Amino acid sequence: MQAWRVHRNGEPSEVMRLEEVERPTPGEGQLLLRVRAANINFPDALLCRGQYQVRPPLPFTPGVEICGESEDGRRVIANPALPNGGFADYVVADAAAVLPAPDALDDAEAAALHIGYQTGWFGLHRRAHLLAGETLLVHAAAGGVGSAAVQLGKAAGARVIGVVGGADKARIARELGCDVVIDRGEDDIVAAVKEATGGRGANVVYDPVGGDAYAKSAKCVAFEGRIVIVGFASGTIPSPALNHALVKNYSIVGLHWGLYNQMDPVAIRACHEELTKLAAQGVIKPLISGRVAMKDAADAVQRVADGATTGRLVVIPEGDAR
Repeated sequence: MQAWRVHRNGEPSEVMRLEEVERPTPGEGQLLLRVRAANINFPDALLCRGQYQVRPPLPFTPGVEICGESEDGRRVIANPALPNGGFADYVVADAAAVLPAPDALDDAEAAALHIGYQTGWFGLHRRAHLLAGETLLVHAAAGGVGSAAVQLGKAAGARVIGVVGGADKARIARELGCDVVIDRGEDDIVAAVKEATGGRGANVVYDPVGGDAYAKSAKCVAFEGRIVIVGFASGTIPSPALNHALVKNYSIVGLHWGLYNQMDPVAIRACHEELTKLAAQGVIKPLISGRVAMKDAADAVQRVADGATTGRLVVIPEGDAR
């Protein structure tokens, strides 16, 4: 079968190589899945660079979430067992963690539902306890992680302010349902949030960016607001001034979704059931900006690494990509 492999760490476009390899063999409690679609996540770029919290042995195949087909014909979504990730024709995955793909979504959409939307749901509901009528500020609102949070925020009845970079991303953020869109290259984020909220600030901040985005969030978070730390796509990990959090009465909460797989797998399934219902109702639908052929996967991962994409890019191992 074909699989993209990384033999040394570096930029995805430089270190990913498409090779012929043996089909993986499932171990006890695992399933062999034919990959129907593999979503590209920012952690795939970090894996290539050797900067992710999980460091599989070299060589490995990146690709942390897929929509696949089991040997008995079921369409499922799964997190492949590294080092044999999803940018391949076949993967193995732990049977206990495999989830049914929602009927309302096609293969590419189903592949993009899992990590980003589960992260958004746990971040907004389990960690921030977002309430209807509150204001939610989402950084990188047109990206894969941010677009999921925008949709979930609107589904929860929140007023959503999206921060983006550029006119094209601003248009997409509005189409996703943002009530207010801020272009970080043109607008003063802090002033714009305060203006949009009558000076109160955002009740919940969803931050997958870190760096300057976090610093500005701390300046425009509301009294008893919650800043949810999801990731550091900017490459800069902020060092919060805890005296500032004390003075302004806001909370800084971390979210590592993968821990729920270990600590509370029942919650993962309950969340998936809720996401499946929302997808069936048409309330959420992953934004797929491109379906790319297997041969183009390395370039697509690099585009995600460079922040040059909107929504999700999804690798289609066979059939027409567009």
